Amino acid sequence: MEATTKDLRLHSAELLAATDRGDAVVITYRGRRRAILRRWEESRGRLPAGRRNPAFGMWADASDDVAAQVRALRAPRALP
Repeated sequence: MEATTKDLRLHSAELLAATDRGDAVVITYRGRRRAILRRWEESRGRLPAGRRNPAFGMWADASDDVAAQVRALRAPRALP
């Protein structure tokens, strides 16, 4: 299915219904294809109970000063 950017603005409910049916909607802008609108598919579920995200605690052993890290992030960068 193809739709223009104007269709996307004015008929978004119908386009979302088309994606719910499994159709891929090609969005065009001035006659050129710009994007594809597809149904979102969940690829990952929640972690089982009792398990933590692998990123949890990755900075637990860091001994750096938090205020110094924030100052370094906010410092102006030198231009090349």
